[in-house]
Amino acid sequence: MNIYDSVQSASSGTLLSGKTAFITGAGSGIGRAAALTMARHGAAVGLIDLMDGRCHEVEEEIRSEGGRALFVDTDVSNPERMARAAASVAREFGGQIHLLFANAGINGTLAPIEDMTPEDWDKTLNVNLKGSFLALKYSIPYMKQSGGSIIITSSINGNRKFSGFGMCAYSSSKAGQVAFAKMAALELARYHIRVNAICPGAIDTNIGENTNSTPQLDKISIPVNYPEGSQPLEHGPGHPQQVADLVLFLSSDHASHITGTEIYIDGAETLL
Repeated sequence: MNIYDSVQSASSGTLLSGKTAFITGAGSGIGRAAALTMARHGAAVGLIDLMDGRCHEVEEEIRSEGGRALFVDTDVSNPERMARAAASVAREFGGQIHLLFANAGINGTLAPIEDMTPEDWDKTLNVNLKGSFLALKYSIPYMKQSGGSIIITSSINGNRKFSGFGMCAYSSSKAGQVAFAKMAALELARYHIRVNAICPGAIDTNIGENTNSTPQLDKISIPVNYPEGSQPLEHGPGHPQQVADLVLFLSSDHASHITGTEIYIDGAETLL
């Protein structure tokens, strides 16, 4: 495909034609933007999230635009439910999964290490890291025949930024996701399955809804002063659509030689 054909394909919404995408955390923020973008480019989309009404809205929006979508109410940290979700999406859309966007995640509890409970640590690691593992584990059998692309939403935290005070569980889970992506990239290369991690900085989403900050944070905070706006490129948080555009690229054949890589999308936030 030449440059002209590539541009025409992208603009006409056929970049992912004939593909099935499995997206966790699809009801809001980055997951929602990615689901809509991938559907508008021809993919049939499995929407994986907890039942709160938002995923139904995404499903209805995709269908109203002529796309194909299926919402499956799923706790990403539950093996049985994740196995059923992958099977349901594959069965609905022709027996295969070509694209996996393991995006579901929480900030969890922010607390000093000595004040964090083992239960709060486990919850964050179970959703973020175990959830990514389960998404891959149960999608791979449906991807091996045709190959495809796996994208994991990690973060700048734990990989290039370590001043998120109280975020020891979150940052550990995000660092673990990058290592997991690299291991998976090598293991799955024989099946022509690419695996990459994206590392967003501050993005305007609703992840704050699942953040629990404890009063003990004051005892470990260190003042960090930035110039006006902590994202030099735009002087504010990025937008979910900007991340969705990166997901679209990594899902497409245009990224056919990219695997085992973490890609930062933070408006130079971590270069300050």
